[in-house]
Amino acid sequence: MFGLFDWFREILIEGIISNFSGLFNEVNQKVAEIAENVGQTPSGWNAGIFNMIRNLSETVVVPIAGIILTFVLVYELIQMITEKNNMHDLDSIVFFKWFFKTFIAIYIMTNIFNIVMAVFDLSQHVVQQSAAVINRNTAIDMGSAMADFRVQLEAMSTGELLGLYFESAFVNLTIWVLSLCIFIIVFGRMIEIYLVTSMAPIPFATMVNRDWGSIGNNYLKSLFALGFQGFLIMVCVGIYAVLVQTISFAGNVHAAIWTCVGYTVLLCFSLFKTGSLAKSIFNAS
Repeated sequence: MFGLFDWFREILIEGIISNFSGLFNEVNQKVAEIAENVGQTPSGWNAGIFNMIRNLSETVVVPIAGIILTFVLVYELIQMITEKNNMHDLDSIVFFKWFFKTFIAIYIMTNIFNIVMAVFDLSQHVVQQSAAVINRNTAIDMGSAMADFRVQLEAMSTGELLGLYFESAFVNLTIWVLSLCIFIIVFGRMIEIYLVTSMAPIPFATMVNRDWGSIGNNYLKSLFALGFQGFLIMVCVGIYAVLVQTISFAGNVHAAIWTCVGYTVLLCFSLFKTGSLAKSIFNAS
């Protein structure tokens, strides 16, 4: 009977240690994936998706953008002519201005993807440079603390071990849900980048006109917001890294594990806010 009791306690101890190890391995893995994914350009993250989006944009969206551009340029010419007192004081410089705007518009239309990729190349350069400043070493080394941790567990009663086992199992489930949220945020941002990029020709076609140009200007702001959202995500990861390094397992085990959960919830909440924060910084609606 005594041997069975010891066997049950050993199973609980091994289960708790396994849950704890899996818990922090999962957290460390997901945070490392965040840093890796936000450092990728749209073409580098998934070349297959990027090429598909580019082909769709060039074959489907660009012809529509060409029609819109033609309308905008004709509308711009009419505006420039009628502004000169209904053609009574018409100056030839008006046509030179119109030809210059037309040249700029056509140049933009033929280099749309280069412009869009330049925005993301700039933002990704900032993200990659920030990696040298932000401490991304979020790994919690359970190996060095595991021996002392086992000693703490062996000193606990069977009831405490049973409670801690179910607690660690519940926290593992919680961390799995939070990991799913983090996956949705990071991968959702990349999908949003592809969707926004696919429609690039249409808003860029409106940029040369004063009345319609706000569409293109706001689109450009949205591109910068999406790009620099990656930098804000890296800042969140850096703050999280500093916080998790302060967790101590030498004292209260319950407090340590729930502190880690709290920091991970805070990270998840902060990541959700990065999109709206980036848009407010760049004044993109």
